[in-house]
Amino acid sequence: MHGSTLARGLRVVWMGVRQEPWWFAAAVLGSGLYGAGTAGGGWVLGRVTDAVLAPAFAAGRITGHQLFVATGSLALVGVLTALGVVARRVAAGITMFRLQARYRREVTRQYLRLPLSWHHRHPTGQLLSNANADVEAMWQVMAPLPMSLGVLVMLLVAAGAMVAADPVLAGVGLLVVPALLWVNTVYQRRMSPQVMRVQALRAEVSAVAHESFEGALVVKTLGREAEETRRFEADARALAAANVEVGRTRGVFDPVIEALPTLGTLAVLAVGTLRVGAGQARTGDVVQVAYLLTLIAFPVRSLGWVLGELPRTVVGWERVRAVLRAQGGLPYGEQSLPGGRSPATLAVRDAGYDHAGPEGEAVPALRGITLDVPAGSTLAVVGPTGSGKSTLADLLVRLVDPVEGAVLLDGVDLRALAAGQVPSAVALVPQGTFVFDDTVRGNVTLGAGLTDEQVWEALREARADRFVAALPGGLDTRVGERGTTLSGGQRQRLALARALVRHPRLLVLDDATSAVDPAVEAAILGGLRETGGAVTVVVIAYRMATIALADEVVYVEQGRVAGRGTHAELLSDCPGYRELVTAYARDAQARAAAPAGPDAGPSGEELPGEELPGEELPGDGLSGEELPGDGLSGEELPGEDLPGGEVAAEVRA
Repeated sequence: MHGSTLARGLRVVWMGVRQEPWWFAAAVLGSGLYGAGTAGGGWVLGRVTDAVLAPAFAAGRITGHQLFVATGSLALVGVLTALGVVARRVAAGITMFRLQARYRREVTRQYLRLPLSWHHRHPTGQLLSNANADVEAMWQVMAPLPMSLGVLVMLLVAAGAMVAADPVLAGVGLLVVPALLWVNTVYQRRMSPQVMRVQALRAEVSAVAHESFEGALVVKTLGREAEETRRFEADARALAAANVEVGRTRGVFDPVIEALPTLGTLAVLAVGTLRVGAGQARTGDVVQVAYLLTLIAFPVRSLGWVLGELPRTVVGWERVRAVLRAQGGLPYGEQSLPGGRSPATLAVRDAGYDHAGPEGEAVPALRGITLDVPAGSTLAVVGPTGSGKSTLADLLVRLVDPVEGAVLLDGVDLRALAAGQVPSAVALVPQGTFVFDDTVRGNVTLGAGLTDEQVWEALREARADRFVAALPGGLDTRVGERGTTLSGGQRQRLALARALVRHPRLLVLDDATSAVDPAVEAAILGGLRETGGAVTVVVIAYRMATIALADEVVYVEQGRVAGRGTHAELLSDCPGYRELVTAYARDAQARAAAPAGPDAGPSGEELPGEELPGEELPGDGLSGEELPGDGLSGEELPGEDLPGGEVAAEVRA
């Protein structure tokens, strides 16, 4: 092993010893007892041979006293050795698992502290590997380490007993020790790069596997199972080949390490026979030296285990340390928000934000954003794809900080607020709805101490109470991983209830109702307004039904505010806004004017400037006419809110 790797590995080990000193000390004491007992057993066996066995063979008989002494002495040594083994294994295991738990918590806390921009640069599979496989590899060395330290005690005791029995035989037998250390050194030099490669490949396989699981729907719907299998197979085969290479190296090393003590024992027996025949040694001395040499062969291998784990320790620590030393966490101030439970005022002053490019360069996402949202009002943010709307939503809830300008809540810069102040007053419902594999109640409360009455109230506000009541277990129904038993609209309403149950003073909806029937969406947003302005709402909108409920509309284009005002004002004064909101209406008009054919769609009257994609059908909540089950009359389509069902209008939208 390269000296640098050895030195770095020992520094990591020492860091672990300092963090868990008492349990590690208990493991070392147990290992020392085991080592002393094992070596002492050889000395006792030699004494029993000379004092009991040899006279018994010479006399042709053995007395009960002699048998008691012989078995009692060996049994006492065996019990002490066993106690040492138990103490070592239990304490070493506790040391290892406590360190792994400590660093998993530290890595997880760091993940939560780091901003989204950092997470965007690191694959999820790699982050999982850091928190699991890398932490495990980092502290795996703590299991064999106490035993290897006990081996040092054993070597000292055994060497002393061997020299005391017969210095010549001891010299012959102890030649095995430097031979074993030399073989271990060669082994580690070969193993170090191989183990490092295995650890790196394991993280790559984890990343590919996680990505494949996350993209299962895409893979299956596009029929790319074979291609995805080949992609995973390539990395899996590379990992398998690396593991085979490690196994091959160990396969060469193991027979050698097993053979050396055996050769040493044969040498001791050969020389010992000659010395006993010449009257220069006793039979018990030969037995003692040979036995001790046999005993220390296996424990000496624990030194090799420690050396074998150190490369993994170094690799794991470097990968974990990269996470723990990552910069970019959001700093907190000490101020608190005024205003109690009243709706918050929101102001954005000349804010800008940059995304990190492929080479780490700053790519402008927002520039010069200035907004004023009075308390209790509703602001709709409209813009084409990639205009920076979701980035603006992240700024408003302080998932990221602006690189210039400021975001103010009740006149206080979000960066000046104490930890926990923003989440206590602001809620975000993102466009990518995430539902946990938990009950409906667990998904709404997320562990908060909320009553069922509060949960049902939030579900009613999110128009989710009817489908939840229809579930087999009501609030206790498990919704499956990522809410697979629910429709898209049901998942979005559940996520909305999760935000509303906390009574936020500012609610940010990032296209959070895109899978919900337009009439249901209008009922949800209308219900928020009917609460008497108890919450300030910023909604990233695409549907006209949503925009129509806003007090003000802001049109964002290429990361800048290109227009603001009412819907009518923007239609008149902002060409980009007018082009966006009338695009699909014009397309519908063109389809209606086209000659009828087998694929011709339905025709209908156009409301100029009053339609967004997917809303040109009657009963969509714009014309004021209802279709049966469109949500306005309170009637639902059969099966629309049953687990796994899809709302017909959601599919249409």
